[in-house]
Amino acid sequence: MFGPVMERISQSGIPVEKINVDNAPQVAAAYIVSVPTTILVDDQGKEISRFVGAKSEAEVKAIYG
Repeated sequence: MFGPVMERISQSGIPVEKINVDNAPQVAAAYIVSVPTTILVDDQGKEISRFVGAKSEAEVKAIYG
């Protein structure tokens, strides 16, 4: 359900990296409390914001400006 939203976000020019928590359990353990979790990071990898749960495309774009 949320995958297509993030695909459209990626196509709009906002960088998106999808991580499969089943294939990367160490990443999931370090950063993810619930799926889906979306984390905005700056160019140095520092977390700027985070939200948990699926959002609409408009909501995601509003969060990321």
